Amino acid sequence: MKFISWNVNGLRAIYAKGFPEIIKDLDADFVCLQETKMQAGQLEADLPGYMSYWNYAEKKGYSGTAIYTRHQPQSVSYGIGIDHHDTEGRVITLEYEDYYLVTVYVPNSQDDLRRLDYRMTWEDAFRAYLVGLDQVKPVIICGDLNVAHKEIDLKNPKSNRRHAGFTDEERGKFTELLGAGFIDTFRFFHPDQTDIYSWWSYRFKARERNSGWRIDYFVASERLAPRLRSASIHTEIYGSDHCPVELILD
Repeated sequence: MKFISWNVNGLRAIYAKGFPEIIKDLDADFVCLQETKMQAGQLEADLPGYMSYWNYAEKKGYSGTAIYTRHQPQSVSYGIGIDHHDTEGRVITLEYEDYYLVTVYVPNSQDDLRRLDYRMTWEDAFRAYLVGLDQVKPVIICGDLNVAHKEIDLKNPKSNRRHAGFTDEERGKFTELLGAGFIDTFRFFHPDQTDIYSWWSYRFKARERNSGWRIDYFVASERLAPRLRSASIHTEIYGSDHCPVELILD
């Protein structure tokens, strides 16, 4: 099975840049989107062969997630079951016979780290949610996690210390998640690969210079390791400031 995750930075905008054709070419079983930035009824976004599930933020034009799937889930849930964390449309969970699929758009700590404290409480709540699922059956988590875990995961680690997405606190929370029984699937297959990223600023010709960050992930329960076949990053696909990331699972 092929899984794709993509922060589209506005689904309505990327639709005009060939989004349906890109998804058709990727030919995935699951396509998970973050930062859809839309409300119900704003776009006719059905794709042939897929059913879809949407979680919209209460605030218009902000956040939001979606999953397109070719496989009928046993159940669907939205959010993590905590009201004050569930107003921004950040999480969707699909349940299947032998795993859960969770897509997430992790809160950004913002300029001057003004939302870092909230981010820390959100991280703890989200990790607890995932651990709870993992006690029932394995979990595949994908999305924009808004953190570059190691120095190898961004172009300029020294100049970005204490910047949102590369604080010790955010990196530490990702380490805690892995320590709770999960795998960063890209590093599982490519432990030492450098200069491959999933997000580039729109400023300073960052993508042209490949001055980027790897902040989009597939994370999986450790016991899924024997079923993992490949993990890749589609740096050739444009349309957003992020590119799609991929996981193939038996």
